[in-house]
Parts: sequence; structure tokens; C-alpha cells
Amino acid sequence: MKLSKTNTSKLTSVLGFLCIVILLQAIVFISMVSSERSDLRFLLDSSTTISRERHSTEYCAMYDICGKRSDGKVLNCPFGTPSVKPDELLSSKIQSLCPTISGNVCCTAAQFDTLRSQVQQAIPFLVGCPACLRNFLNLFCELTCSPNQSQFINVTSISKVNNNLTVNGIDFYLTDAFGEELYNSCKDVKFGTMNTRAIEFIGAGANNIKEWLAFIGKRAGNDVPGSPYAINFQSKTQESSGMMPMNVSVYSCGDTSLGCSCGDCPSSAICSSSAPSSFHKKHSCSIKIGSLQVKCVELTLAILYGVLVMTFFGWGVFHRRKSIPVSRNNNLASVAGGGEQHYISKQKDDSHPLQMSHELPRAIKGVQLPLVQGYMSSFYRRYGIWVARNPTLVLFSSLAVVLCLCLGLIRFEVETRPEKLWVGHGSKAAEEKRFFDTHLAPFYRIEQLILATIPDSKQGKSPGIVTDENFHLLFEIQKKVDRIQANYSGSMVSLTDICSKPLGKDCATQSVLQYFKMDPKNYDDLGGVEHAQYCFQQYTSAATCMTAFKGPLDPTTALGGFSANNYSEASAFVVTYPVNNNVDQTSSGNGKAVAWEKAFIRLAKEELMPMAQSHNLTLSFSSESSIQEELKRESTADVITILISYIVMFAYISLTLGDAPHISSFYISSKVLLGLSGVLVVMLSVLGSVGFFSAVGVKSTLIIMEVIPFLVLAVGVDNMCILVHAVKRQPVELPLEERMSNALVEVGPSITLASLSEVLAFAVGSFIPMPACRVFSMFAALAVLLDFLLQVTAFVALIVFDFLRAEDHRIDCFPCIKIPISSNQSDKGPRQGQRGLLARYMKEIHAPILGLWGVKIAVIAVFIAFSFACIALSTRIQPGLEQKVVLPQDSYLQGYFNNISEYLRIGPPLYFVVKNYNYRYGYKFVVHCLYIFSY
Repeated sequence: MKLSKTNTSKLTSVLGFLCIVILLQAIVFISMVSSERSDLRFLLDSSTTISRERHSTEYCAMYDICGKRSDGKVLNCPFGTPSVKPDELLSSKIQSLCPTISGNVCCTAAQFDTLRSQVQQAIPFLVGCPACLRNFLNLFCELTCSPNQSQFINVTSISKVNNNLTVNGIDFYLTDAFGEELYNSCKDVKFGTMNTRAIEFIGAGANNIKEWLAFIGKRAGNDVPGSPYAINFQSKTQESSGMMPMNVSVYSCGDTSLGCSCGDCPSSAICSSSAPSSFHKKHSCSIKIGSLQVKCVELTLAILYGVLVMTFFGWGVFHRRKSIPVSRNNNLASVAGGGEQHYISKQKDDSHPLQMSHELPRAIKGVQLPLVQGYMSSFYRRYGIWVARNPTLVLFSSLAVVLCLCLGLIRFEVETRPEKLWVGHGSKAAEEKRFFDTHLAPFYRIEQLILATIPDSKQGKSPGIVTDENFHLLFEIQKKVDRIQANYSGSMVSLTDICSKPLGKDCATQSVLQYFKMDPKNYDDLGGVEHAQYCFQQYTSAATCMTAFKGPLDPTTALGGFSANNYSEASAFVVTYPVNNNVDQTSSGNGKAVAWEKAFIRLAKEELMPMAQSHNLTLSFSSESSIQEELKRESTADVITILISYIVMFAYISLTLGDAPHISSFYISSKVLLGLSGVLVVMLSVLGSVGFFSAVGVKSTLIIMEVIPFLVLAVGVDNMCILVHAVKRQPVELPLEERMSNALVEVGPSITLASLSEVLAFAVGSFIPMPACRVFSMFAALAVLLDFLLQVTAFVALIVFDFLRAEDHRIDCFPCIKIPISSNQSDKGPRQGQRGLLARYMKEIHAPILGLWGVKIAVIAVFIAFSFACIALSTRIQPGLEQKVVLPQDSYLQGYFNNISEYLRIGPPLYFVVKNYNYRYGYKFVVHCLYIFSY
């Protein structure tokens, strides 16, 4: 079939149009393919292109920042450019951190700020050794800002970030000498906070420079500290490349200008030369006698004791032979009858009171009195008569003075802080701690849990605690601790509000749960116990072992009960919560912490301990305020003990002060009311002492509350018995005034001198620098003094009232009731002339036996032996004060301190603080560190 001419023309036109369209599409496609091949060839052959860049002095291999990774780490630009002259501010910043770089640089201000922030992470680990720190800083200063950067840096790979080309890998050439000296200067540097080598943290425990540089050059993952791009460290360059290894100044750790301590640089010549002069423990002198090891002091005292005893015995025998022979019976008679003769003579003298009042101060039975005792006897004779005539005035005036002192109890406070009890306010330790706390902030408040297994009863060895079951239990315990809500001034306080957060928003809790980021969901995902055991060995290098607060966790801080580095054998989990502390103990910060600590202890007692016991484990716990709270509890708990002791002493006094019991007159001759009054006098003396010192701002202590009441009670009871029995020994025929006067003359001087000696003995203790002992001595001295003053005033007046009551035949405890005289005509007053059983024993048995010559020798020998033994054994006293000793036996802290000594392998840090130091002439690294933190 033939087509028409017109149709043929149309078909030709359509075919031509289609050919043109196809041709245009082909041209566009070929152009796009060529463009993609060109870009791909540029990326693939970038190393070839970059290798042809210039490598010479004053030329940069990478300059400025062209992008950031997803985690925020900046990436340099891969373009070579001549070095740039920085402005004055940037130049001073670079000089502060990188003193080897001057003139032009290959870094911008942003690049230097990045360098400074990155090296700050390593400075705390290396600051202990200036030479190591200087070498380490030089390495990264040259990498970032050296004007000759292109001579030892070669960009080997690039990547595109947000359509910008950035550095993805470089070759860093440095000499073997620099690398080896860098490693040698840092390999032994200690990181004091963790008590381990610093290279464990900044070098993954590298054993040589190659391993360390490989760790430094490894491209870090997201959110992990390290380099944002790969760094391939090499030491040899190709001659055709025009490059040369970096070889800046490197310092040995033994360099005297940047010297390190012997602990950080044991190979230093200074350390090796000083080794022979190391400290040697001084041994005490001792002598071996057979199998017995005896100290020289003990042997000397034993020999001296033997010489003294033999000398004394020989003198006694010699003196006995030369003396006039006297029969044993006459000796016994004189010893036994001396007291009676004195008593009869005293009765005769008492029948003439006016004559005795003049003669007694000068002589008694022909014996001249010492001057002081004579004046005291004269005073007490006049004073006794005056008190007997004015008992009411003496009683109420003395009580009024003591009650005024007791008003100071309004300001009564008890000091329970251990550092205030045992460390003197002006001591060197207190001043250094005060300076550290005020200038550098106090150390953290420590809250701690110790979860441990129970030892096997047969083998005595504790099983391991690193099991899945125990990990799940620890997660449950941590969950309850996180839920603690304490009320402080109407606001709720949780652990996250007060805990230490050094690197972010997470608490720096020291727990094995940190290997799982404190999240129980990560336990199974990361591998459970196997992951924990892996982190025990790789806690400084493995990214998966990093804690939630983005720091490494040394297993020695979270485990206990293991030997060497066998962490998997640990028998205890140690959980520590560092809480922020404040210098001002009354501040709101510490107030919140104390409120949370109380809730924490309450939770541990009520819930956590039963949970641990149900899993056959033990749990001990403590908070920063635990010791203080337990001391408060003990001081309040001892009130009952003190009251019971005073009641018992009251009963004893009431029985001993009275006459021999007779049913017909017991209700009159008893001294129950007088004994009660005496106990009250002792209590008032203690309260008066505490009140006075409280008024002047001196805080009481636990020792004062527990010891002084018993001490003053013992001294007071002794003097009360002496006074009452002295009055009872006087003839009843004398008026009461004369009996009181004679009694005070007889015992007043001895009571006064004894009390003053006790007061002075305690007063000397007030010069002791230890606050607890000093305050105790001050309180005790005043309490004994007040007790003595009340005894010779108020108690003497009470004796007058009691004897008036007895002579008036009034019933003890009920003086308003009077017994008719007709019913007691056979009793001419109380039976004061009759001696009790104890008095008869002393007179008839004890004194005669003690007067025998052989008994005297034996008694003196025994007491000298006892004294010498005390002197010898005093050298064995161990200084120190265990915290367990001052705590109640039922305190939960007793088990905690036992577990600390058994499981805990670390303690509080040791700080060295330099004051008034001229940093301008000091080590350069110190200045560098200060500048780093100041910008």
C-alpha cells in the first residue's frame, strides 16, 4: 500500500523530532555521569592530590574548622595554607599553654580553644610530674598550632560533613627519641585520686610508646573522649616527600628544672642517690633472758625494785635491833589505845571550850601545828560556831549562788562533732583543714553501704558476691535509695539534689552498677556478670565500661574482700555516695544533706537490712552525720544510768550516815533526809559547773555527761561521811555549836586541802590542747570546787538542822511530826557515842595488824612493786583512739567499722597545699595550669 506524499512528510517530521529529543537526553545523561565520576575521582584520589601539597616551613597542613561530628567534636579543614600571624590576645593564650610556639601559627582562636578544652581532661592525671605534662602538651601543641605543621603532618584522608570537606585521617611523624622520652617521663606518674598509674587512664595501661601512641591516635567513637579523626604516628618519612619528623625539646622526669617526685620518677638520679638514707624503724632496747624477751626499762625497774626492797628490809632489821626493846603486847596496846587516849583527851579539852579555842590553833596534844593548818583551824572554829547559829542564812545564800549559775543551762549545748572533740582549735591540723575548706571547699560528705557475704562456718572463707542474684539485689537497693525523699523546710530532697556531679547531671556514685550506667536494663544487654568482670580489668580503656558520670571506676573503690587484683573473688559490694559539703555547717546545703542522711539511715534499718538478710547477706551502712547522731543518742541514753547510780548512792549514804539501827529510835536516828540532801548538793554542783561554762559559750561533751556526775558524787559522798561522823564523835554533853565547831576544826583542814588538790589537778588538765580533755578538766575542776563549797556551807547547815531535829525527837523525812518525850526517856538523844561495825573493825582488827613490823614491810613492798609495774607497762601503751570505743555497743556503726577494716582498701585523699607561693618564679607547668583555667 503506498502512502501519500503528505503522510510521508508528516512521518519524517515526527521521526526527526524524536531523534532530537533522544540526542538531548543522551547529552544530559553523559554530562551528569561525567560530573559524578569527577567528584568520585576527587574523593578517591584526594590523598594523591594532598600529597602533592607543599611540605615546608611556615606552612600549615590543616587550618581552621570546617565541620563537626554528631557528638560535637570539631573537624579541621584539609587545606594547606601559609602560617598566620595571630593577634596579641591569641598569641598570649598560645604562649601560656605552648611556650615552644612563637611567631606565626597554624591554628585559629577556635582551634586553640578546642585544644585547651581537650588537654584539660588529661592535666589532672599528669600534673604531679611537670616534665611529663610539658612533653604531653608539646605533642598536641605542635599538632595543632605549630607554624611548621606541614613538615610532619600529612593529611591522608578526608570526608564530607554537611557538604564541607574535613580531615578524616592524618600521618603524624615524630622522632623515636621524642616518643621514647615522652613515654619514659610519664610511665610511672601516679594519679593520686585513684592510687594508680596515670597512664592507665590516658594510655589504657600502655607498656611502650607504640601502644600509647596507638591509643592516642585511635579515632574515638561518639561521646567518648579522644581524637575526632585517626592519627597514624610514624617515625620515618620518604626523602622525596620533603617532610621531617617532629623533634621539639623533650624533658626527662629527672630534669631538675621540671623535676618530678621520686614516686612519679623512681629512675631519677636524685631518687637513686637518696635511697640509702631511707628511714629505718627505731627499735627499742631489749634483752633476751633464755626464751624470755625483756625490755631494758622493765629489767632496770626490776633490778631497782630488788635493791630498794633489800635496802629497806636491811634498814628495818638494823633499826629494830638498835632500838629499845619493847614487848609486842605494849606495842599492840599503844597502837590500839592511842585513838582512845586521844579521844579521852579530846573530851577533857572539850569540857573547856573557851580554853581550847585559844590553844587548838597553836598545838594539839603538845604537837605544834603547821602555820597554814593553824590558821585554817582558827577559821573553822569561828566559822563552825557561826554556821550553827545561822544555818538558814548559810543554806539559802549558798543555794542561791549555785541556782544562779544553773541559769546558764539555758544555753547548754553538746559538742558531738569528732573533729571538734579531738583536734585542738589552734592546732596545725585544724588550721590546715580550715584553710583547705575555706579556699578549696571541704571534702565530700560520704554516705556508704557495704553488702557482704557471710563466711562459711566450716572453712571460714566468704563466698564470692559477684553473681547475677546479688547484682539484681544491688539494683533493687539502688532503686530504693534513689526514691528517698526527705523533707527539709517544706521541700523534698532527693539524692540527685545533693550528690556530687563532676561531669554532668549524673551522680558520681561509686558502685559496680556504674559498669551498666546504673540502669538495670543494660545488665542483660551488656552481658551481666561477664561484662562486669571484663570492666574490672579494662575500666580505663573500654568505652562500654565508662560510668554514667562519664569517668572511669576503679574496682577497688566498689569491691572488697579480694586479694591482689582478683576482683572476681570479691566478697563485698561497696557503694559510696559522695555528697556536696559546705564549710558552714548550718547552711541550707548541709541542712538538706543531713535531712536526706537521716532518711537514708532509716531506710537502711527498716528495709535494706531485711532485704540483705533474706538473701543470706549482711549490710552495714553509714552517713556523714552518723557518728554525731549516735553520740547524741548515747548521751541521752546514759541519763537513766546516772539516775540509777544516784539513787543507789542515796540509799548508801542514808544507811551509813545514820546510827546503829535500833527499832525504838530508828525513825529518829536515821539520816535519809540528810542523805537525800547530800545527793542533791552534789547534783547542784555538777549543774552549776555546766551552767557556768554554758553561759560563757563552752559546749559540753559526752565525757562530761557520763563521767563528772560519778566523779563528783564519789568525792562528795566521802566528804559528807567525814563531816557527819566527825560531828557524831563529839560528846553529846557539848552544845551543838561547839560540836559543829570542833568537828570542822578536826576535819575541815584535811577536807579543804584534799579538795583544793583535786581542783588543782583538774585545773592543770585545762592546759591540754585536746578539746575533749581540756573541757572535761575545766568542768570537773569547777564541779569539785562547787561541791566542796556547798559541803562546807549548805551541807553543814543541813547537818545542823538534822541534829536539831534528832535532839527534838522529830521523825526523819517527816520533821513536822514530833515524838513525845515520855516515850523516849530512856534515850537521851541519838546514840552518837556508839561506834558502828566498820569503826570497830578498823580500831580493833585492821589497825593493830597493819601496825605489825612484818606487815608494814609487806605492804610497802607490794605498793612499790605495783608502782614500778605501772611505770614499766606504760611503755606498752598504744597511742590512738578507735572510733568504735566512743560509740554505744548496740550502734549500727559497730558493724560498719568492722567491715571497713575488713573490706575497704581505700580511704580519704591526702592533699598538699602550697600557700604564699610566688608562681612567677615557680615551675612553668603551674603557671600554664592557672592560665588554662583562667581563660
